[in-house]
Amino acid sequence: MTRVFAYCRVSTAEQTTDNQIQEIAASGFQIDSRRIIAETVSGSVAAMERKGFLTLLNKLESGDVLVVTKLDRLGRNAMDVRATVERLASVEVRVHCLALGGADLASPAGKMTMGVIAAVAEFERDLLIERTQSGLTRAKSQGKKLGRPSSLEANEIKLVEQGLAKGETVAALARAYGTSRQSIMRIRQATNSNQSS
Repeated sequence: MTRVFAYCRVSTAEQTTDNQIQEIAASGFQIDSRRIIAETVSGSVAAMERKGFLTLLNKLESGDVLVVTKLDRLGRNAMDVRATVERLASVEVRVHCLALGGADLASPAGKMTMGVIAAVAEFERDLLIERTQSGLTRAKSQGKKLGRPSSLEANEIKLVEQGLAKGETVAALARAYGTSRQSIMRIRQATNSNQSS
């Protein structure tokens, strides 16, 4: 027998999932209260990083059905929704979205919808990359130094370089200058690449 689960999410403690639960029931789904996962978590958090959703994922089995009122309950953006639906489909869980007319996202119509979502996700990703590259180029042209600021002053970097040349360990230098081992390793790497060029 097919088990039906519901996933309901709101973003703030002032909101309630009651309307989502009523909407699912009004659509004809009779869901045992133990199979309703409701949580309060921002939509900016990816589905696979949500405690409630991970609990749900551990309960779902092949052949189960997951009902949501809207796709945005599943993910923070088109890319996240697509990844979530694909993950569920990989374990043969069907996803019904009421806002899409109750479409099963594993059906031909659902797959077409996911194709559109995939195209939108790719478009979003391309726009993000384009905006990021444009911003970096503009910042460089304005003479801004990119990346995390160094935790060490210029004179300290020189002393670290001298310590490395003398054979002092990365860990000892990190302790001595109150910085991370990664910072010392970056200095070592920069020194080595300067010497080899």
